Amino acid sequence: MKRALLIAFHHPPCTGTSGVQRATRFAQYLPEFGWQPEVLTATPGAYEQTTATTDTAAYPVHRALALDSARHLAILGRYPAFIARPDRWASWWLFAVPIGLQVIRQVRPDILWSTYPIPTAHLIAHTLHRLSGIPWVADFRDPMAHEGYPSDPKLWRAFERVERKVFGHAALATFTTPGTRKLYQERYHWQDERLDIIENGFDEGLFEQATHRVDQFATPNGQRVLLHSGVVYPEWRSPQALFRALRSLIDDGHEGAASIRIHFRAPAHDDFVMALAKTENVTEQVKILPPIPHPLAVAEMLAAQGLLILQSAGCNDQVPAKIYEYLRTGHPIIALADSAGDTAQVLAQHGQHLLANIERADETRLILQRWLAQPIRRPSDVEQIDAPYSRRRCTEQLARTFDKALSLKGRHP
Repeated sequence: MKRALLIAFHHPPCTGTSGVQRATRFAQYLPEFGWQPEVLTATPGAYEQTTATTDTAAYPVHRALALDSARHLAILGRYPAFIARPDRWASWWLFAVPIGLQVIRQVRPDILWSTYPIPTAHLIAHTLHRLSGIPWVADFRDPMAHEGYPSDPKLWRAFERVERKVFGHAALATFTTPGTRKLYQERYHWQDERLDIIENGFDEGLFEQATHRVDQFATPNGQRVLLHSGVVYPEWRSPQALFRALRSLIDDGHEGAASIRIHFRAPAHDDFVMALAKTENVTEQVKILPPIPHPLAVAEMLAAQGLLILQSAGCNDQVPAKIYEYLRTGHPIIALADSAGDTAQVLAQHGQHLLANIERADETRLILQRWLAQPIRRPSDVEQIDAPYSRRRCTEQLARTFDKALSLKGRHP
């Protein structure tokens, strides 16, 4: 069996990010497709949020110390900006490279794989590739340096330097959306065969667990819950137009409007969300909920009557990872996003979504009305599906990408 060294910052017990699922499910399913994984990740202290679980993975996990500049290296809450470039865990490189070299000597992997959005993962892979000559596949869950992001010019240049290392030395690159793939194809002029799309997905095993826990999230009689699961970014995922539309429906006495409750599970920016709710006078309809383990988060999705996506036009090249789990539930999806973006294109392939511009309260009001007119679907109404978005199928794609990288060995991009 061929071997792969996966370099991923996000790995259990880290929680609070969908990136954990991408890396761990790849590692879980790769042996089914002829690849034995070894994971190089960070020590648990690097993570801001963790679960109480310990390492129980069926594959070897190697941990290297990673110090968070904001928590471990700050004095009175301040730290030099340069020690947080290209990210706050830049120190991970110092400790991960020696451990990675030790793993390489022990198991002689055929492929190196690293995943962004922690740029240091790509820097570690770049160094290990240069020292070992092992082909490298670089994964982009989001675009790195693009228009307006990062806003700090020095950080933007640090991101760009990481990109140049990737596209100067990696054998292939993988992306989660067509928009990101196009961005990098145009920027670095790589051949199409070296740029693969491997979307995010859902794990059927999680849904099997979640069906037994749905009752924990039963909706009170007379209420209809619209759930947003995950981070709300003030710049790109503002719910202000949604709150304004809801207030308008309530004030007009629209049937069912007063029953709507918008739940935000682990939005990270709690104060931002509640400040907007107060401004639009919907604090009684909005609820902030703390982080929970992923199986419970999936159970909550199954229990909700509607699922909310927030995505501004500035993120048209990105698709929120939770959208694939949303699709698996079979529930209506209210998507406040640009119709020209990749998020809208994914949803256009399915019938249960309602789309409006995130900045247009009038459009949002109309789709809320349409949602209220729909019958509520119960979790038991949704059949198991074999979709291209399953994590197992995505891992099969990754295995093919690894095989292709081996066939391209020695050929310059």
